[in-house]
Amino acid sequence: MIEWAPIFILGGLAMITAIIPLKLPREGWMFFAATLLLGLSGYGLLGSPGLPSAPKYRAIEEMRSGAQVVDARRSLFNDGMPIPSHLVLSDGFARQGRFNEAAALLRKPAAEEPADAETWLALAIALVEHAEGQVTPPATVAFGKAQEAFPEHPGASYFLGMAYLRSRRPEEAFRIWNELLDRSPNDAPWREDLEMRLNNLGELLAQMEGARRMFEAQANAGESITGTVE
Repeated sequence: MIEWAPIFILGGLAMITAIIPLKLPREGWMFFAATLLLGLSGYGLLGSPGLPSAPKYRAIEEMRSGAQVVDARRSLFNDGMPIPSHLVLSDGFARQGRFNEAAALLRKPAAEEPADAETWLALAIALVEHAEGQVTPPATVAFGKAQEAFPEHPGASYFLGMAYLRSRRPEEAFRIWNELLDRSPNDAPWREDLEMRLNNLGELLAQMEGARRMFEAQANAGESITGTVE
């Protein structure tokens, strides 16, 4: 919790500054406090106050390197079979953080082997990483192709959910993961971890919704007061 202290201190200072130097009217105090609360709730979901600032590569929570991204994907497809040469080459670029080159090497093999789920997923991840975490239309297509090639595999939905989190779209992440949970067998090795992530994300989304409603209520109250004064 200590890493959150600067955040709360900053929020308190912002409130004091608004009230004293800026002479915020009393009827606007709750409105301004609700705005701060909404911002802190969003940061609680999408930020990481205990981590170093702005890591570049984060495909899965603690991941901050291309090597970790590759290793995470490979762990889902490690069936003991030899790795195709195009994946070896593209993974080499990805491990160096050169995701544009990695994607360039994967486009042709993916098109030539539409049933190769790992190649499509590697391409999707490379496109997301190259776009600094944004789920671009080409990445969405690649995720879809990976899902079509191997519908029972969790990789496409899992990584797409993480990508949505990075691009500040938690509702989409919750939807994708919830759909994955619905079609996962009861004995699936990833089910327990997925349930935990969904529970945590659901709680945070509920907190954000509560903050949003409070913000709207205070805004409506402020408008009513303003109308009465006028």
